[in-house]
Amino acid sequence: MAPMPTTHDEMPELSTVWLRVFLEVARHGSFTVAARALGWTQSAVSRQVASLEAALGGGPLFDRLPRGVRLTEAGRLLVPHAETVAAALHDARRALDALREAAGGRLRFGAFATADAALVPQALARFRARHPGVRVTREEGFTPALLDRLTAGHLDLAIVSTTGRAPLRSYELHHLLDEPLYLALPAGHPLAGHEGPVPLGRFADADWISGSPRPEGTLLEAALRQGFRPRVAHVVGEWTAKQGYVAAGLGVTLVPALAAEAVRPDVRLLRVLDAGGPARAVYAAAVRGRTLSPAAVAFLGALREAAATIPA
Repeated sequence: MAPMPTTHDEMPELSTVWLRVFLEVARHGSFTVAARALGWTQSAVSRQVASLEAALGGGPLFDRLPRGVRLTEAGRLLVPHAETVAAALHDARRALDALREAAGGRLRFGAFATADAALVPQALARFRARHPGVRVTREEGFTPALLDRLTAGHLDLAIVSTTGRAPLRSYELHHLLDEPLYLALPAGHPLAGHEGPVPLGRFADADWISGSPRPEGTLLEAALRQGFRPRVAHVVGEWTAKQGYVAAGLGVTLVPALAAEAVRPDVRLLRVLDAGGPARAVYAAAVRGRTLSPAAVAFLGALREAAATIPA
């Protein structure tokens, strides 16, 4: 069936096969030679060219000569456009092949701050060594904000935790690790050299340094599970600043395993005996039902490798 006639404002419905055949005939100046190059019959090549001519309004693209063919003015006009389409499709195929191999494309991810202390740098170093052609962008934020960015389509993966009671159930979660907790003390504290885990109850009367005046939704929920409400003496949001307060003897704080490697030398860490289980689980979250790109899948693998190196 011949294509429906089009108006000048409509996009003609063209087959890429027609354009490929047209370029072969234009290149060789012969239906016969073009058919041989394509591995087709001459009549099949003629039909494809006739279909292209009909779709473009019915005018001839080639003058049929006793020996071979010659481009008409319309044919000469079409050649650069057909070449542009062919080149664009070739580039698209090459980009898709690279994407499937995680050799190109992009990776957009976000992570909460303490994940950036060890987990993310280790995973990113592994990923970049294997896939240097992928464009990577990273964001830092609290879990709820990262989930919002993920839902809005601005991130491919979000490295999140169960701290803060974020609504994780509606996401596809890839478990990375369960973090133990450490108690940070000044180096001169009497218990600084204590061996083995300590119950938080031993510090029920201590001054605490926390990012929030309330323990709910923070790491200090572990104290509530131990049966006491910690006295927050200083509200300090930034992790390195918390260490400064601890080192000065102004209180104690809790440190997740992800940040343990970045502790300053005048602060000592004691493992927390938390009978209620790990303080938090860490996940790589994705939008449920949304297919992960090959780059995101590769980065997820690197995250799992890096997570295996975190003390558990």
